[in-house]
Amino acid sequence: MRISLSDDEYQVVATAAAGERLATGAFAAQAVLSVATGRFRPEYALLRETLASVMQAAGQVRRIGVALDQAAASLNAGEPSARLRRYAEAAAQAVRKLDDLADDICQRLP
Repeated sequence: MRISLSDDEYQVVATAAAGERLATGAFAAQAVLSVATGRFRPEYALLRETLASVMQAAGQVRRIGVALDQAAASLNAGEPSARLRRYAEAAAQAVRKLDDLADDICQRLP
C-alpha cells in the first residue's frame, strides 16, 4: 500500500512516530490497523494523555508522602510538629483524589 502525505502531514506522523520510538512506516501501519480494527478510537486520545498525566502526578504525590513519612520518623522526638502532620495529611488526600480521578478516567476508556 502506498499513501501520499504533504510535507506538513508527514512531519506530524514522523513526530508522533518518534514519540512512540517507532519508524515512521511502522507507526503508520500500527495506526491504520488500530483504527481499521476498532482497537483505537481517536476520541479517546486526549483522555489517554490526561490519564498518563494524572498517573504521573499521583506518583509524584506518593513520593512526597514518603518523604514526609521519613521526615516525621526522623523527628523521633515524640509527637511530630502540627505543620508536618498537616503536610502529610494533605499529601495523602491529594493521592486519594488523584487515584479516584485516574480510576474514573480508566472506567471511561474502552
